Amino acid sequence: MRALRRAADALTGFAALVATIGLVFEVVVILADVAGRALHAPLTGAQDLSQMTMVIVVFGAMALCDRQGGHVAVDILEPAFPAWLNRACDIAWAAAGAVIFTAIAWAVLDSAALSRMLNLSTNILHLPKDWFQTAMAGLCLIAAFGMALRAAERMLGGREAR
Repeated sequence: MRALRRAADALTGFAALVATIGLVFEVVVILADVAGRALHAPLTGAQDLSQMTMVIVVFGAMALCDRQGGHVAVDILEPAFPAWLNRACDIAWAAAGAVIFTAIAWAVLDSAALSRMLNLSTNILHLPKDWFQTAMAGLCLIAAFGMALRAAERMLGGREAR
């Protein structure tokens, strides 16, 4: 289980690094576009770059958000529940998250195959959409792996890592 946790943490770190690079790129694109607009020369394709990079930023950060317990949680009734029920809820939500992110990855991979077949691209720069869809699917699978591992750790009696 420790080896799986190390692998999950390494993948989470990789996804977070990808998201960080995407966020820095996003800021540079927006800054260049805004400065260019002020000089009457906006950055061509800024909308394409911003939209596609946002996919990387959001889904790249998802695994880290889960690992650190950053998702929204309503814990009004948690103090009133017995420990076994809170643990069961933790397991159920982590497993549900893993299933949901796996389903998203599956659907996006199907969409990427369709985009590849139809040669779909962004509107202005004509960047192939399947690249971003495949990256999004991979990042979703990293998040799903982390969530599934968290559910398994809790089932085996491990303490909540967050």
